[in-house]
Amino acid sequence: MRGVLRALTDRGHTVIAFTPFVDGDRDGYTEVDVSGELEVRIGLNASLITKCQSTRTMMAHIANSSRINCGVIFNHPRMREILDGHQSRLFDVVVAEVLETDCVSYAATVLRLPAIYVVPPPIVTYSERSFFGHFPNPAVVSNLLSRRAVPKTFADRFVNAMQTVYGSWLLWSDERRLRQSDPRPFDAVDLVRPSLTFTNTHFITEPSRPLTPDIVQIGGIHLTPPTPIPKDILEFIENASHGVIYFTFGSVVSMESLPENVQNTLRETLARLPQKVLWKYEGEMVGKPKNVMTRKWFPQRDILLHPNVKLFISHGGISGVYEAVDAGVPILGFPFFYDQPRNIDNLVDAGMAISMDLLSVTEETFLNAVLEIVNNDRYQKNAKTASERFRDRPMSPAESVVYWTEYVIRHKGALHLKSQALNLTWYQYFLADVICTLLFIALIVLIVNYYCLKLCINTILKYCHSVKAKRE
Repeated sequence: MRGVLRALTDRGHTVIAFTPFVDGDRDGYTEVDVSGELEVRIGLNASLITKCQSTRTMMAHIANSSRINCGVIFNHPRMREILDGHQSRLFDVVVAEVLETDCVSYAATVLRLPAIYVVPPPIVTYSERSFFGHFPNPAVVSNLLSRRAVPKTFADRFVNAMQTVYGSWLLWSDERRLRQSDPRPFDAVDLVRPSLTFTNTHFITEPSRPLTPDIVQIGGIHLTPPTPIPKDILEFIENASHGVIYFTFGSVVSMESLPENVQNTLRETLARLPQKVLWKYEGEMVGKPKNVMTRKWFPQRDILLHPNVKLFISHGGISGVYEAVDAGVPILGFPFFYDQPRNIDNLVDAGMAISMDLLSVTEETFLNAVLEIVNNDRYQKNAKTASERFRDRPMSPAESVVYWTEYVIRHKGALHLKSQALNLTWYQYFLADVICTLLFIALIVLIVNYYCLKLCINTILKYCHSVKAKRE
């Protein structure tokens, strides 16, 4: 979202942003800090992430946290001033970050302005019908929580279809329950559909699939030009004769919260490697190997772009995935939940990654996976190929954001981009009415044929009976 808003302000647009991640005001950019009340999770512990792996838990979290955060934003005094004053003349468009629920378009609805969605995860499977009008085909499109990038076998297709339907039903039922138990102002209005949606996707890291014209892919929008690496870290990297491995789980999980046996496995395995290791570790590591440097924070983007980095050990967050793909660095993935498993599986299919389960990893399996990637040129070559394809675009993500945002403004919401499927009810979209009509016609034909056949048989029987009676 920071990349999207910066692209707009760099073009000269004026932006007011309600955000918990304060970036600082600048020319044309004013922030309203909502970090005090907005529900934002950073640094989850391992046990909580394990619980979040179930579809039911994840759908409940998404539905609940989205409504809470929408309530916080729309009850903020500055937002109330805008909405109650109907200050639509001050704005041209409302840009909102969305996961799976559309309460974020309430401001656009009240102000009667076009809405543009920015989707941080790769896809929003369970809300695509609501947002774009079309339901993703589970035979070819893995749902957001799938562990497979592409459903390749019958078992994959079966599980993907069931999980897609189940997750969609869970989200609908959770939202329905929350609307009844805790009604909000955005529940009482018919919310506008997005005129345009910027998705954090790119066809190199996300399998090709049908997209409507109102969906624009901007994967990698957050990537910035490299900056100098701090001197001590740079010397550590350049003095590594066998190369460097960069290891981080980002802001998603605290390394210190991992089970002790897992931490021991990671430490002891990395100590056996000839490569040096940059390990993002929040606290003081007991028994830190000699070839390991730890920090609470590393300049990840700049490190991955250094030619001496041979491997990126990651949880598979989409931002880090794009940084690795852009840099052409292979990945050893330990995905936890949400979009991470399918993010890593996409890179496995691209031949530049290996995926493993962190809680069941052993020294031997970990060591073999690291050595396989570092010593096998295939992973490095495939990573470089993916990088070349990722960078080969007609325009940058920032240019796409500016062009299409201004397009929506120029064309008064660009209603012509929206699919006509948004005007259909669920039974019309899935042709339930057509199927029922065909079944009804078929039933009528069968009934008519039955009675005609019965009549013919009775007539023949009567004729035969009469002929027999005459002979007698």
